[in-house]
Amino acid sequence: MAGEKGPLRLALAQLNPVVGDINGNCQRAFAAISSAWRDGAHLVALPEMMVTGYPVEDLALRGDFRSASRAALEKLAQDLAEAQMGNVVVVMGYLDQSVHQNSHLQLGVPVGAPENALAVIHQGKIVAKYVKRHLPNYGVFDEFRNFVPGNGTLVIRLHGMDIALAICEDIWQDGGVMPEIAARNPGLLLVINGSPFESDKDDTREALISRRAREISAPVAYVNMVGGQDELVFDGDSLIANSHGEILARAPQFHEGTMLVDVQGALRTSAPDVVITDQELAPYPVIAPRVAPALDRGGELWSALVTGLRDYVAKGGFPSVLLGLSGGIDSAVVAAIAVDALGAERVFGVGMPSKYSSSHSLSDAAELAARTGVNYRVVEIEPMVASYLMKLGFTGVAEENLQARVRGTTLMGISNQEGHLVLATGNKSELAVGYSTIYGDAVGGYAPIKDLWKSAVWELAKWRNDLARSRGEVPPIPENSITKEPSAELRPGQRDTDSLPDYPLLDRILHRYVTLDQGFAEIVAAGFDASLVSRIMRMVDRAEYKRRQYPPGTKVSARNFGKDRRLPIISKWAP
Repeated sequence: MAGEKGPLRLALAQLNPVVGDINGNCQRAFAAISSAWRDGAHLVALPEMMVTGYPVEDLALRGDFRSASRAALEKLAQDLAEAQMGNVVVVMGYLDQSVHQNSHLQLGVPVGAPENALAVIHQGKIVAKYVKRHLPNYGVFDEFRNFVPGNGTLVIRLHGMDIALAICEDIWQDGGVMPEIAARNPGLLLVINGSPFESDKDDTREALISRRAREISAPVAYVNMVGGQDELVFDGDSLIANSHGEILARAPQFHEGTMLVDVQGALRTSAPDVVITDQELAPYPVIAPRVAPALDRGGELWSALVTGLRDYVAKGGFPSVLLGLSGGIDSAVVAAIAVDALGAERVFGVGMPSKYSSSHSLSDAAELAARTGVNYRVVEIEPMVASYLMKLGFTGVAEENLQARVRGTTLMGISNQEGHLVLATGNKSELAVGYSTIYGDAVGGYAPIKDLWKSAVWELAKWRNDLARSRGEVPPIPENSITKEPSAELRPGQRDTDSLPDYPLLDRILHRYVTLDQGFAEIVAAGFDASLVSRIMRMVDRAEYKRRQYPPGTKVSARNFGKDRRLPIISKWAP
């Protein structure tokens, strides 16, 4: 009878796929499905683009890659049936391609165009498919944008419960697919996601899921990817809200695993597109839902940075990492992140003093090494710098930058000799204004804190030390590295404030210009000195060519340098 309620055991598997590892990703999916099946799950949901990993970028343009994705999914369906698990219903994301021309579109979707798709698997077959309606600006799919009002929704019936299916951004849009889903009156909305982490996004996500549940008067289940991929990091944070918008269950952030929840939903509320089974489940003992404790802001950021670096190293096959240890706050925080991500035995630090280096630079670097246990050596760069100067006669800025470049060459040489991945230690404030040396401190294969303002670096260092104290551990970052005035130490008595305003002031201006896209008049109206604002804006604009050459690094903000914010390298625009 319509309107009755029944439980359905749902497994949300927040997994960590590897882009391009199609067979390996299907093996990960099979293991998660097997575990959930043994625990009595009736429906298992896996993340968006689980088969291929995400985002695939231009790999989606390769026909052989699209075909391999579809073939692997079909084989997974067969493998589940052969393992006597065909009765469990699986919903997961994969890369597919269009098989017919879509005449509803203004330009049409050509045959073979890539599709970010969702498959419903049952009894060894793909019994239904849904294609993502709203797409983020990740490039390749935008060429074949396939959102059209009325393009269709997908509702399946399982044990009498009508379940609407959607993919990630579909539910973030107030128009489009959500009114259609509401009109279908499902008993449950299930959304699979590859939603990257951004600071404080979990609160926005929770509010969205709660609102959508209230709008459709039905529970909403949200499963998300976890792990790092290039500059993106996914935090999991899978959750379920009831029809009143109350959070019933939540998985831990940044942890791979499967969350089992018995969802109570109304039965036979819709006219389903696919009926898998209309037979109601017999009563069974339900699992008490659990809500994982939320991480504080420092915990979120630190976990994101650790996860991003760990997966970049692991998925890239690097045995270890190498960085310059200057005794300053940036290299200290990067070293601490690396230790938490990889273990101290896989982290190698190098002190590279010049004639302008202070005594505390070496002592602070050595103290960090002692606190964390990283491998540490000292390489004197003064003889190398002196040899260059004798031959070339550099002075002024050229001499200062030469020291940074000798350090960069030293790190890259050690990397070539010993096989380490070099970590760049620059922060977002320095990148913004071009306070770095190309082929010097900008060398490396990964830049863990490139999306952290300098002010946030200090805050995170204090947070990590406080965490260590709360655990009865030695704080990893020397207090002097946190409290001393920043300096590149490339000339006598040099301080960062010789060229830049104090970082807290600088970061407030940069936040408005870079993150909020405010112009000169808006920033000045907010109370900042006009000449300072003008100077900072010019520095940001002129440093674009440097940022284009900087290594990739973990994105933790809504607006990072790279995909989110790119200026023309050559531009005559002057606000």
